[in-house]
Amino acid sequence: MRPPNVLYLMSDQHTSTVLGCAGDPVAETPNLDRLAASGARLTDVYCPSPICVPSRMSMLSGRHPHRNHVWTNDHPLPGSIATWPQALGATGYRTRLVGRLHSIGTDQLLGFSERTVGDHSPNHPGGKLSDLGVLMGTAGPTRVSLDRSGPGRHPYQQHDVDVTVSAMDSLREFGARRRAGDDQPFALSVGYMLPHQPYVADPEDYARFEAKIGPAPIRVLPDHPHHQRWREQTAITDVSEEEAIRARTAFYALTYRMDVMVGQVLDVLEEEGLAENTIVVYTSDHGDHLGNRDLWWKQTFYEESVKVPCLVSWPGHIPAGTVHRAPAGGVDLTATVLDATGAPTLPNADGRSLLGALTGDAPDEVPEAVYSEYCTDDGAIQRMVRRGHYKLAYYDGQPVQLFDLDADPHEVHDLADDPAHAGTVTELTALVLDGWDPARVRAEIEEIHADLDIRTTWAARTEPADTYRWHLVPQMSALSGRSEPEVSR
Repeated sequence: MRPPNVLYLMSDQHTSTVLGCAGDPVAETPNLDRLAASGARLTDVYCPSPICVPSRMSMLSGRHPHRNHVWTNDHPLPGSIATWPQALGATGYRTRLVGRLHSIGTDQLLGFSERTVGDHSPNHPGGKLSDLGVLMGTAGPTRVSLDRSGPGRHPYQQHDVDVTVSAMDSLREFGARRRAGDDQPFALSVGYMLPHQPYVADPEDYARFEAKIGPAPIRVLPDHPHHQRWREQTAITDVSEEEAIRARTAFYALTYRMDVMVGQVLDVLEEEGLAENTIVVYTSDHGDHLGNRDLWWKQTFYEESVKVPCLVSWPGHIPAGTVHRAPAGGVDLTATVLDATGAPTLPNADGRSLLGALTGDAPDEVPEAVYSEYCTDDGAIQRMVRRGHYKLAYYDGQPVQLFDLDADPHEVHDLADDPAHAGTVTELTALVLDGWDPARVRAEIEEIHADLDIRTTWAARTEPADTYRWHLVPQMSALSGRSEPEVSR
């Protein structure tokens, strides 16, 4: 039997619940829904870190962030660590990346043999940032992203249009090769920017959801000191209902537009006769709070931030329309893809293949515990573990949080101080700290930062060429009602 091709679709900041197939009555995601209908939807998959680069690098290597030494968006993945595209290339696959990678440093392939389109952001820390024009600052965790939200023009959408065109061209090329007698399997990774903020959507898409989106449903404010500090630091303690609904509406519209593009790629996969022998994975690097708990963006261990959508289809192997509710991690997806293709297991990887559970051959082969980490330069050293229906969030130097997700899916009731759950707190804290030393993580981040200071200054002063950089110009950004020059093409 020929090994399957791989189509790996990865969005940026897609909340796991904003999916029609997940039961959202307003979300319009017919193409992701049909992918779920053709295979499996995994409801409880957690990202390795609720921030872009650490999560993505973990999913490439199959290792947790502390074993990659990648904790922030400025940390490069060490070149000595093998990645899943390298494992597939070693097996004889043609590996190609289209679009988003978010690798920081000189290695902009990380095992892919070919790459097109590239990232909109600089390849090097300290490189020249893209000018988002009227939307400058709205891509980060700052209040301006809520103020400048609504209908308009989103530069990341244009990036994703180019990604979609290149992905479709790649599939047509692979189809032509197959018809010409070339049996080399391919692994195509397609990286989208949407639905990441700016919370700005095409006016027609925005109108599609206007007046359908209300305030976020989880209204209980977080009382943990870390989250209180975060809300104050990012100036989101007094977001108006109008701002919140406008940003939420735009997010639904951006998700819809991303789904349209995914559908175009899936259509070409079918048209080229490649669908029957291709394993398709769709996921994201982290979620978005979307105003729940008066929080936005990601950067926490609450379900809206740390859980990601996950759909896996492989005709003839994964039963259609199945739903898997066992907790799993992004590193487990990596192990699953390698298992399905017969590629070598990544050395020292932390992930466990879910293939037996997905096919039904070994339904009980799921991870006992799932982890996520969030560590920053400014002192946040945090790790989460999910085991069974309990989730514990550990904050170095601050109180832990414990939630029973079966009884309390919205994480409103923190059980950490409940004497009846003292044993669970002790057990899960021990799991968090097994092989993970907060003091050592803090020291390593400080060591990396010393090198990073030099690398950042070097890039700022020498302006090294970006090997893979998509050209973003400020005219690609606009808010409806504001006069902005049109993009010349």
